[in-house]
Amino acid sequence: MLRKIFFIATLAVMTMMPTGCTAQNKTDNNQPDKTIERQSLQPLPSLVTQTDFTEVAARTIDAVVHIKTEMTKLTPLYQSFFGMIIDRGVRRQTYNAFGSGVIISSDGYIVTNNHVVQDAERLTVTLNDKRELPARIVGIDPATDLAVIKIDATDLQYIPFGNSDSARIGEPVLAIGNPFNLTSTVTAGIISAKARYMNIINNPGVESTIESFIQTDAAVNSGNSGGALVNGRAELIGINTAIASGNGYYTGYSFAIPSNIARKVTGDLRRYGAVQRGYLGVNVVEVTGELATKLHLSEPKGIYIARVIPKCAADKAGLREGDILLKVNNMDVNSYASMMEEVALFNPGDSVEVLYQRGGEQHTATLILLNSQGNTQIVKSDL
Repeated sequence: MLRKIFFIATLAVMTMMPTGCTAQNKTDNNQPDKTIERQSLQPLPSLVTQTDFTEVAARTIDAVVHIKTEMTKLTPLYQSFFGMIIDRGVRRQTYNAFGSGVIISSDGYIVTNNHVVQDAERLTVTLNDKRELPARIVGIDPATDLAVIKIDATDLQYIPFGNSDSARIGEPVLAIGNPFNLTSTVTAGIISAKARYMNIINNPGVESTIESFIQTDAAVNSGNSGGALVNGRAELIGINTAIASGNGYYTGYSFAIPSNIARKVTGDLRRYGAVQRGYLGVNVVEVTGELATKLHLSEPKGIYIARVIPKCAADKAGLREGDILLKVNNMDVNSYASMMEEVALFNPGDSVEVLYQRGGEQHTATLILLNSQGNTQIVKSDL
């Protein structure tokens, strides 16, 4: 059966560029850039003993909230009368959408999915102790499908960010959220893959969508969107976002935005109101076995640079079409998603060291990242 990717917010209805230096995309599907931030953190001793998650759940469940959004949609009404189309005005419909969110600070900042809160006219957050509080949107980032909202409360339990780069395939994890409005639901699984590029974040007018999902087999369903994926140290390593399914219900695969992306996005939204992104300024192709043979490479490794955008970071550092990008910031890059993860460690104006291969020889270069407009100025929010 053909599997489709579904975002996992619950929806109910009631009647009442490419400009500048943004190009660093795969040339095979012309997808734009995606970024995350990574921090080197020393892992704490695991709280998991023989996959016993009781202590982890106790430390994290109160930091996952239920989010209700209210929005209005106006639908034009027309009537055909003897071949004439008569305008009958509009029908006003009020929609309720439900999802989850994760408290990331004791003073009420919450990270969730953009698709949970976009177009919201009213937000209500229900805490695990059943308190209901109004919330406001601090900032949204359609490119990563993340958003930050705020409630007026103090001394809240929150989940600290973990380092998603350190998460390992096979590592046990918990997914916490509100599937089908069943609040405070905990499911367990393992990380089954990393750096998954699914091509599911499609927002009109957004040049640079960003995907590098953690894949798990922890059961999530509608309403889990924006909920927490936590490891055995009770750290937030992902924001649950989507499932692969043929029927819209969980069938074995779920996808979470890595915490390093979430940390970068939430930090920028809280500080600037908009995410600050740096770009390499390249179009790339993943090196497959077939491409490696054509290029006479010893192994299918790295990222092939198919185009260098003039006057952008890679061009200014001397990279050329045909170079093979091997490392970014001393991290191996063997997929489009992994390359974008490493680029996202930095803001415009920061320097990034890359290792690349040209003519069978390896070279290093230092790139000064630029923003989408080809400079290093702070990007402001439109909100």
